[in-house]
Amino acid sequence: MVPAPPDALLTALRASPDNTALAALVLDACLANDDAQSLGQACDLCGDSLLTDPQRRDDALRLLLAAGDTVRVLRLAPEDSAQALMARSRVALGDGRRDEARELYRQAVTVNPTFEDAAYAASLSGKVVSLADARGGRVTSVANDDTDDADVVRLLQVAGERITFADVGGLDEVKQQVRRRIITPFLKPSLFERFKRRSGGGILLYGPPGCGKTLLARATAGECGAKFYNVAITDVLDMYIGESERKLHAIFEQARRGAPAVVFFDEIEALGGKRQHSREATSAKLVSQFLTELDGFAQNNQGVLILGATNVPWAVDSAFRRPGRFDRVLFVPPPDEAARHAILDLQLAGRPHADGVDLRDIAKRSPGYSGADLRHLVETAVDEAIEQSIEEGREVPLSMTHLRAALKDTRATTLEWLTTARNHARYANQGGQYDDVLTFLKQHGEG
Repeated sequence: MVPAPPDALLTALRASPDNTALAALVLDACLANDDAQSLGQACDLCGDSLLTDPQRRDDALRLLLAAGDTVRVLRLAPEDSAQALMARSRVALGDGRRDEARELYRQAVTVNPTFEDAAYAASLSGKVVSLADARGGRVTSVANDDTDDADVVRLLQVAGERITFADVGGLDEVKQQVRRRIITPFLKPSLFERFKRRSGGGILLYGPPGCGKTLLARATAGECGAKFYNVAITDVLDMYIGESERKLHAIFEQARRGAPAVVFFDEIEALGGKRQHSREATSAKLVSQFLTELDGFAQNNQGVLILGATNVPWAVDSAFRRPGRFDRVLFVPPPDEAARHAILDLQLAGRPHADGVDLRDIAKRSPGYSGADLRHLVETAVDEAIEQSIEEGREVPLSMTHLRAALKDTRATTLEWLTTARNHARYANQGGQYDDVLTFLKQHGEG
């Protein structure tokens, strides 16, 4: 049941402020609509009698605090509550009493760790938080103690705009697991410290090419507000013996100094392939160095998340899956119909298209398409629309005719990978490591 609009209920409450049942309806409506202004008016009408239920009282005070209504929070919240301490901290910060504000914030987080706010904590420290802090970066080269000044030093370059999960279509189950296991420990470290659960660690994403593993890694960094180090194979591998290991160590050291940080290794099988299949001793040494860095024995990896992505998880050395390394392995499957619709919707955003475009129909007709395949489909259709616009001398919006024509010209690229993965899942599934693949294949009639 959807609560009535707060304005209509407020009008009735003004006529009967002692009506507790009506007051409860007003409170529910304000919380459901995130309407702090109406909530404040209701509090003025009813006073403490509006907030008798502890859980709803907590939700209401959080809403008022988020809206900056510190006066009402201080009036309604218990003096030693986290809400009151946060409100006093904000008042002190507004008055320029930064040390007092910092201490009150510390007390609030001690009382209730869920009140931890990285952006507010940065403002208390005098740091400026901007989008640039959370934007991605790319490791272009690495300097170490043996590198002379003629070599290019290690730089972080902006890889693109900061993205979040809202920019990633589909993958809802994977997002939920990443949020629970990865993002929440980054955003609420004090709460996890209470349970002696550290933030950081390693997570390995595997699945067909083009299904969003790299995009998901960047979005994870964006959700965490962390620096994003996109490590390419060429940033590590070197022709000289020992240089690859030193470069890898330098990357981890830079990430530790810049924590919180997300270090992303794409095509990780090139750096962490199975040692028994390698004929080069240098490859085995690089794998050993990688494992040492993940263990973090000599250094603290707190606040450093290591993300790896691969299309061939069966080629990655099994030692990487030990707890404390890449102990969390997530299958990133081809998008289902709902996810394909979401991806197509994102791809069409900002492009001129006709009102009659039925993306659900296109999503239904494109089983097995990866996110990259769908992007290619849309761009093929866009090329048709541009060509028609040039011929007719006017802007011709993207239509179903263009999309259906593009659908005939494109093919799903995930089928070959799924065939290979099915063989590994059936005959080399020791320990159930590919159970997610088998489940996906059975759900789609390919098991």
